[in-house]
Amino acid sequence: MHGAVGDQSRTMLPEINLQGDVDIAALSPLLRGMLLSVAYADGEGGIGLTATGAMNRKFVHWAAVHFLWPGFTAEDLYSMNKVLNESDMPPLWVVRDMARHLKLLRRKKDVLLPTRRGREFLVNPQAFFDLVATDYLYSYVHATEREEEVRARLRWWRMFLNLLNIKARKGCTPMDVVKILYPELAPLSDTEMTLEAWELKSDLQYGVFQRLCWLGLLYEAREGLTLLQDGSFHKTLLWAACLQLESDTQSDIGVH
Repeated sequence: MHGAVGDQSRTMLPEINLQGDVDIAALSPLLRGMLLSVAYADGEGGIGLTATGAMNRKFVHWAAVHFLWPGFTAEDLYSMNKVLNESDMPPLWVVRDMARHLKLLRRKKDVLLPTRRGREFLVNPQAFFDLVATDYLYSYVHATEREEEVRARLRWWRMFLNLLNIKARKGCTPMDVVKILYPELAPLSDTEMTLEAWELKSDLQYGVFQRLCWLGLLYEAREGLTLLQDGSFHKTLLWAACLQLESDTQSDIGVH
């Protein structure tokens, strides 16, 4: 569910401010998913809802095929499920939450319909990017998280973004970042690292890397990897188009 997080730490957060002409629908899975959902609702007379209020299977199947969401394509999802319900496609929860939170879709009986604001979003998604991105990256509470975790992360975002600004130029993994943040773990073997740093890595992977990928600022190179291996994360064109950071002119980073 969407949960807004307090404002006391917002002053420390790097500002997201889209400059220049980039194709956000091509680069950002989240914006693309929101655009496609609102456009579908507009063109199809709404997104049908089940008796429990979930998006219906017809739309979930359509979304799986059209969203082209990395790691959640139709092929990925149908390899695990015979039929798809809303609960089988986690990115759809976020798309729906964000569209509702920003009042782009409204519920009327058993359908979701676009609002006037939703139609404005379709015409000019660029104008909504800063709002969507800031809210999703810093405040959104994923279904698998607690609000306290999201709030606790606020004070670290500037450091994370500056660190990745440098390290994701050539590509880095969550474990690379763990080793930079916790140098005392660096001498450990891979097996020991996995045991010792599992939770740290998991927090970074889902709290930081996944958000940046879903927003479209990073992408994960996964060519030739198994499901359990971490890919290398790289910056997209969208990163430079919306973030100006202290580390833009630095060639390497010192973490103290």
